[in-house]
Amino acid sequence: MSKRELSQFSQTLQTPTEGERASQWVLNAPEPPGLLRELVNSTKEIVLSNGNKSKSSNEHSKSKRVVSVLESVFPILVWSRKYTANKFRKDLMAGLTIASLCIPESIGYATLAKLAPQHGLYTNVVPPIIYAFMGSSREIAIGPVAVVSLLISSMVQKLQDPEADPIAYRNLVFTVTLYAGIFQAAFGLLRLGFLVDFLSHAVIVGFMAGAAIIIGLQQLKGLLGITYSTNKTDIVSVLAAVFKSLFHNPWSPYNFVLGCSFLCFLLLMKIVGRRNKKLFWLPAIAPLVSVVLSTLIVYLTRADKHGVKIVKHIKSGLNPISIHQLQINDPHATELVKIGAIVAVVALTEAIAVGRSFATIKGYHLDGNKEMLSIGVMNIAGSLSSCYVATGSFSRTAVNFSAGCETALTNIVMVITVIISLEALTRLLYFTPNAILASIIISALPGLINVHEAYNIYKVDKLDFLALTGAFLGVLFGSVEIGLLVAVAMSFAKIIISSIQPGIETLGKVPGTDMFCDVKQYPMAVMLPGVLSVRIKSPLLCFANATFIRERISKWAIEKEEMDAKGIVTTKEKIQLVILDMSRLATLEKLYEQLLSQGIMLAITNPKWQVVHKLKVSNLVKKIEGRVFLTIGEAADACLGHRMHV
Repeated sequence: MSKRELSQFSQTLQTPTEGERASQWVLNAPEPPGLLRELVNSTKEIVLSNGNKSKSSNEHSKSKRVVSVLESVFPILVWSRKYTANKFRKDLMAGLTIASLCIPESIGYATLAKLAPQHGLYTNVVPPIIYAFMGSSREIAIGPVAVVSLLISSMVQKLQDPEADPIAYRNLVFTVTLYAGIFQAAFGLLRLGFLVDFLSHAVIVGFMAGAAIIIGLQQLKGLLGITYSTNKTDIVSVLAAVFKSLFHNPWSPYNFVLGCSFLCFLLLMKIVGRRNKKLFWLPAIAPLVSVVLSTLIVYLTRADKHGVKIVKHIKSGLNPISIHQLQINDPHATELVKIGAIVAVVALTEAIAVGRSFATIKGYHLDGNKEMLSIGVMNIAGSLSSCYVATGSFSRTAVNFSAGCETALTNIVMVITVIISLEALTRLLYFTPNAILASIIISALPGLINVHEAYNIYKVDKLDFLALTGAFLGVLFGSVEIGLLVAVAMSFAKIIISSIQPGIETLGKVPGTDMFCDVKQYPMAVMLPGVLSVRIKSPLLCFANATFIRERISKWAIEKEEMDAKGIVTTKEKIQLVILDMSRLATLEKLYEQLLSQGIMLAITNPKWQVVHKLKVSNLVKKIEGRVFLTIGEAADACLGHRMHV
């Protein structure tokens, strides 16, 4: 052999194979960013998401960076540049339409929250204006909603009786609103949106359905014109109080006749609007028409003199400042913070679900963390201006969408209409019957009970349906708090169960490809002789499931050898190598030691960035002699010399 041939042969021996190069790419990846850096980056992403990330900061002037930050915080600065007269016409009509719906609904929701009627109107002034400037949803309509109103009244009244001292009760509600806004803004700034996801879709469906039934039962008080004293919200207590009042206290049937008549009218308009999309405006203006007609009927017939309960005085004028009414140092401060946190999560869940639903239809992305920040800021401002917790209303948002809204300007149009009502029209509502407000709330409840979605959840995931049922029954027979507790507990239980005992897939090579798939899902997949390739169907390996995973894999590997000795296993060789697909997992040092004691090698494929760093720090890479690869095929080739012509 000549010197030239000898040199070429030597270079060939020293040249790494393609699999070895890929292995070095995996092991030589740079260290991932630390926790502090990730927090800083996430904050920048929220604030500067509209900025041009492809350019360095040196290429931007200071003024442009300021503009970029302002545009990110206030999206109105972006869409207002392309605003046209045609868009304004559509937003004007949509804003007037949702205003006609929100005025009577807000008065009803305020009574549901056990506040004076004007506070419902106040909540439709300050929060929607702030959201119009800071919110990223084009369709969402901001204001009070039924579930949050029920949640506040059911929890705050345990600290202060609203009938004994309505002023003290109102001040506690303002304080809860402040805490809810602080939590919501913090969730957005710290990118803690995953906390909202603990209330899964199935749990929300069950919770909303249970809350809708409880709200409907509580409206029997207004619909029948009766009074009862119970602070409990479960179905048994409410029905018992209603029947006790009916049989022991005088009541006027005129309330029931008036309320049911307009309830039938409201439901009929909803049916007409649902069947004919062009008549969407009918169910939107029906509540306002009901208020006007019923008020005229009571005024002209003097029905209030014959037992019909009326709203009476509604304070006129704009929102008064309430900063001095906040009870920061109240003896119940800890309880108020807890209530604020619960209300914050429920309100965010509803708002983000509503916003994302319509954003998907319109084909644009809704930033959940920005939504949390804007909703938090608007509720903080609302607590300082006599408002209670506001969020996105599904019914009003659906009307807004159907009315052809183009931007968040519809909220500003709605606010102007409400301000005019507060300044000039509240005196006209003196004779509005309580039964009409109850019928308006009841007519909005069917949208909260989604039987079709519950059936779909039952078909798809029985465990999710169990969580749905638990939340529903918890609200119905316990309380709103118990329903929430059951909902969160069952969501956690599902996470824990799937984490403690995650599924483990045995992988085989699909003939004619380089793909490795689950042999149970793909029966044509062939396991490599002498190789056990597994993948854990869990994104997390922790103390809760590490022992289960380690014992299951080692048991499979050892049983394969024993079965092989008896001649009843499909593989022709005993297990010499265990390949662990790390695309969904963290670290496995004890499994390596257990396999080593059985003379079985361990190789790792496709580890995540952070996992590679942990493998290096724990010295597991050295212990397994660098057997870290990109694919299962490379691992089998390098460790056992398989060429895999399967």
